[in-house]
Parts: sequence; C-alpha cells; structure tokens
Amino acid sequence: MPHATPKIVKRVSPSQTDVTWNDNHVSSYPSWYLRENCPCASCVEEFTGKRIISSGSIPSTLERVDVSAVGKYALNFTWSDGHTTGIYTFDYLRQLCPCPQCLPAGLKEPPKVVLKPGSFQA
Repeated sequence: MPHATPKIVKRVSPSQTDVTWNDNHVSSYPSWYLRENCPCASCVEEFTGKRIISSGSIPSTLERVDVSAVGKYALNFTWSDGHTTGIYTFDYLRQLCPCPQCLPAGLKEPPKVVLKPGSFQA
C-alpha cells in the first residue's frame, strides 16, 4: 500500500478539517480531536510514549487557526489555545481518521468548557 498523502486539506469550519487522501478516502477531523492527539513532546512523554494530554481535556470549542505543510511528509496546525508544536505525519494523521469505517466506536465529544483543577464555575 502506498504512503498516505493528502490530495486536499480543507478547512470546513474553524472546528473541522477535512482531508481527501490519495486513495480518495475522506477523513473529517474535529479540531479538538486533532489537538487531543497532538504527537509533540509537550503532549506525549518522550521516553514512555504516555499521553500527557488526557482524553476530554480539550474543549469542543477549540478552533484551528492555521495549517502548514512540513516538507512533503506532515502537517503542522496552529490551535486557538496557542499550541503550535505538533507535527502530524501523513501516516499518523491517516491513522487518526475518525470516520465510521476507520473508527467504528466513534468519537465522544468533550464538553464545551473544560475546567482546570482548582477552578470552579459560578
């Protein structure tokens, strides 16, 4: 199987990015889902591979501000929370595809507001 390569990367909305792959498969990524699965060293412990960003810790209202190509192998996203260091290889991005064919269990959308420990909501 050839390597996954995007043909089209489309910002459907600030909270959704669609990718059409070289095999014509279409992946529709919620921004919070991509951010929650960021592969950078700030989000994944370098030596153990354990995720530092826990599931449900990114609000569903997170927005994609920008995207840029990293060579011919990856994409880098800028998020509304200021995070910019994740490099998503095309193969990794394709593995994250949340469509019903690739992820039959589906996604569980996080809350719109995620409170930090020690904070409260009036």
